[in-house]
Amino acid sequence: MSTTERPRILVVGGGYVGLYAARRILKKMRYAEATVTVVDPRSYMTYQPFLPEAAAGSISPRHVVVPLRRVLPKAEVLTGRVTNIDQDRKVASIAPLVGEAYELPFDYLVIALGAISRTFPIPGLAEQGIGMKGIEEAIGLRNHVLEQLDKADSTKDEEVRRKALTFVFVGGGFAGAETIGEVEDMARDAAKYYNNVKREDMRFVLVDAADKILPEVGPKLGAYGKEHLEGRGIEVYLSTSMDSCVDGHVVLKNGLEVDSNTIVWTAGVKPNPALQRFGLPLGPRGHVDTQTTLQVQGTDYIWAAGDNAQVPDLAVGEGAWCPPNAQHALRQAKVLGDNVISGMRGFPQKEYKHANKGAVAGLGLHKGVAMIVMGKMKIKLKGRLAWYMHRAYHGMAMPTFNRKIRVFADWTLAMFLKREVVSLGALEAPREEFFEAARPAPVAQTSAERPPAAAASAPAPSSEKAKAS
Repeated sequence: MSTTERPRILVVGGGYVGLYAARRILKKMRYAEATVTVVDPRSYMTYQPFLPEAAAGSISPRHVVVPLRRVLPKAEVLTGRVTNIDQDRKVASIAPLVGEAYELPFDYLVIALGAISRTFPIPGLAEQGIGMKGIEEAIGLRNHVLEQLDKADSTKDEEVRRKALTFVFVGGGFAGAETIGEVEDMARDAAKYYNNVKREDMRFVLVDAADKILPEVGPKLGAYGKEHLEGRGIEVYLSTSMDSCVDGHVVLKNGLEVDSNTIVWTAGVKPNPALQRFGLPLGPRGHVDTQTTLQVQGTDYIWAAGDNAQVPDLAVGEGAWCPPNAQHALRQAKVLGDNVISGMRGFPQKEYKHANKGAVAGLGLHKGVAMIVMGKMKIKLKGRLAWYMHRAYHGMAMPTFNRKIRVFADWTLAMFLKREVVSLGALEAPREEFFEAARPAPVAQTSAERPPAAAASAPAPSSEKAKAS
């Protein structure tokens, strides 16, 4: 029996999978066949592969995000969190941004919560670390780095300068290698406008617990990526980890100690912990366990895909799982959308199968690595050509024609105009200046209340001097 006048398809999460799955469902659905409801704490989807370029100022931050209500005009978009799911009653508990929590009935459920940063109990990390999972963090990192250059340029204290100009990045996967490559590029450009800061004054450090970086593109291209970064003056330490970073004092397991105001954490991701409250079957690492049809194991009305799902990789073979990347997320979302419609209409489900097409990574302007898979042949590219492949692939994968045009326009303008290197750190506290202007001024004392200057400065009587002595 339906929980509403017409069936409700509840999509938990408005990220890459949630957005594309909802679009697919709305496209395939007959008029008024069902209600599609998308719930997410943010009213927009973030295209995460572009976060390093947003941090470097190569792309406007507004062009990296896609507003859900604009792209899904026929869906019901709720800004809030799903805190619990009662499968027996088919009811989800919704915590909106403001107001009391409430229950929302559903008939079909899509789990697309994505992932969050994987962290460890390292002393000082929570207080000092900067993540790279959202556009807010990317822009915060950009402003922070440029502010460090401002600090170093305006002081003669060598200890303060050294700490401000030391940048530590933990994690050598796509996020870490791309971010340090882009930020180093930006800092190198910005240094041209400072009198007392040069690139030689800066220290960039990349740390990873594995014995290689960029494992997604293979060992040879990973080795090239390491050599390329080191050729730009970036220190790369492999097979080591960070033990602590209290007050910016970074201690690595290999014995290296540095002081830094900038510690960027990109050491992997983990499924959203909210999944543990949904009563769903989870894999050993906390992912939702799905069938090859993207249906959650043991259910016929719940689907999951993307970073929060453990999806069998039929293209590789038994025991393999699809890696959490954009090419799988996009294709899984389409199959998931089709299967939701099929399940609603009582038709058979389609299995998800996609052979890996390779991987691309940008390491700054005109620098990159790419591995293109064509059948049994693997084409390995590096340098400018790989960078073109990186931009072409992600430019086309960016959701909506509107955002594609804006991103390509940013890139085109950057060919003729210099990179902006202005810091907008005040964005983090935009009301501070107004607050200082609006707060009541201290009340001045009147002449009657204020003691005469002569009396105040007159010497004490001899009797008082005697008492004092």
